[in-house]
Amino acid sequence: MMQNPNPHNPHDQQVDPHDVEQNKTVAAISYILFFVPLLAARNSRFAMYHANQGLLLLLALIAGNIVLSIIPFIGWMLMPVLNIAALVYIVLGVMNAVNGRKQPLPFMPNVDILK
Repeated sequence: MMQNPNPHNPHDQQVDPHDVEQNKTVAAISYILFFVPLLAARNSRFAMYHANQGLLLLLALIAGNIVLSIIPFIGWMLMPVLNIAALVYIVLGVMNAVNGRKQPLPFMPNVDILK
């Protein structure tokens, strides 16, 4: 088993290397289509963790775009910045999944929507 990098963070729990190796691809895809692990790897804690992160990112992006679309001019100018930031977060999440890490995305809440 891999060592826990941060024992105080419940999301940085130890991961099963076999689970990680089997489900890296599914976990990486979850940042684009969060529901893929629900269909392909429901019993994988690693894939479901990344599916949860992907869903949180999607919800944050939807909420941010709705709020910014309501605010005239400044909100409209900030919307591309939000979408570029979302793209950066997707890349970070995919890199975490491919590298076998259960590390939360920066500034994202530690909320478990998917169990």
